[in-house]
Amino acid sequence: MSLSRRSAVTLAAVVLLIGGCASEGKPGPEAGAGGGSKVTVEWWNISTTEPLKSIWAEKVQEYQALHPNVIINNVPIENEAYKARLTTLTQSGKTPDIYTTWGGGVLKQQIDAGLAKDISADIAPWIDTMAPASLQAYQFDGKTYAVPYDIGMVGFWYNKALFAKAGITAPPATWAEYLDDIKKLKAAGITPIALAGKEKWPGHYYWAYLAMRVAGLDALKQAAVDHEFGGPDFVAAGRHLKELVDLDPFQKGFLGASYNTPDGQAATMGNGKAAMELMGQWAPSVEKEAGKDLGKDLGFFPFPAVEGGKGSASDAFGGGGGYAVGKDAPAEAVDFLKFISQIDNHRKAVESGAVLPVVKGAEDAVKDPNLAAVAQALSSATGFQLYLDQAYPPAVGQEVNDSVAELIAGKKTPEQVVEAITTTAKSD
Repeated sequence: MSLSRRSAVTLAAVVLLIGGCASEGKPGPEAGAGGGSKVTVEWWNISTTEPLKSIWAEKVQEYQALHPNVIINNVPIENEAYKARLTTLTQSGKTPDIYTTWGGGVLKQQIDAGLAKDISADIAPWIDTMAPASLQAYQFDGKTYAVPYDIGMVGFWYNKALFAKAGITAPPATWAEYLDDIKKLKAAGITPIALAGKEKWPGHYYWAYLAMRVAGLDALKQAAVDHEFGGPDFVAAGRHLKELVDLDPFQKGFLGASYNTPDGQAATMGNGKAAMELMGQWAPSVEKEAGKDLGKDLGFFPFPAVEGGKGSASDAFGGGGGYAVGKDAPAEAVDFLKFISQIDNHRKAVESGAVLPVVKGAEDAVKDPNLAAVAQALSSATGFQLYLDQAYPPAVGQEVNDSVAELIAGKKTPEQVVEAITTTAKSD
């Protein structure tokens, strides 16, 4: 859950009258320096809540003051409404000049349709200021198609007091240790894991991470190319997940539980009724909103290593947000992205708690200790995998969510999971 995930919790709907998305003028020879003909840059984003909404509005004003010939038409749209409107627009062969993207399969479809601009040459002078992991979701065949503004990762959020009650003195480093801790928690009368089984996407995190640890990042990438998920390593990932499921680790009624409702996953965790949840960097704030603030009792640890696996325990899984550039966008579109990516401007967004650092040197701007734990893990990550329901084409990503949910519910075997995903991938 990148910002798209957060939106399921806090974003409020807005009603906007949106005009055409083509630029009103092409830049003159000195447009980027504040001279030349008038240019309008249409910017669709999902920053409808504070603090990022106000930060972006302020940066628009600052940029326009520096470039009097440029108008940045800042259009914040609620997440789900944004997806629907962008889909409608791209089906007509158009995009805004700048628009929110989560990379992966959807962006690749836009690239293949000739809608997203290759900005590799445009950002070459300053791409080295960006953290490499933050760029991966937007790069295809050695080319870059978006500029990141946020990144995050999924990991285990845990209740330190409940771990101590069960006699667990340190977070598990391996999958075997993790399963052993599940048994210790259950023996102490503690529900080990909160899970929103109804919503499916939280469950896919387990299979995805296990696939990363067992098969490795390269295997996940190759599977997307070959449309083949039936190898033994992917089956093994499902078998490891079944090991967990067989321990009955989730809260009562988890199959009907949502994520952010008063009786959902976040509230179960926040109210101290479960010892941990596998969730993104937004988890502490949602736990507080849906339940209670665990305060100093809340801790974070990365997904454990799997013994004998080909993947590195320091590889991270998550997402973020980026801004793609439309094929017909004026040069000022990329120049504006350069402006908001300058370290001082990015630091302000990071200090607000709205985003995690994607610009090198901004790490110390993270003030919240929970977010700092995630930022630290990301800073040492050796590789990065985008959420599978975003990394792959939409139909394949949905099948991952659906099939893994059925495995967790006891309705599919590990073999049936990979067979279903492969069938969908080959027919997509």
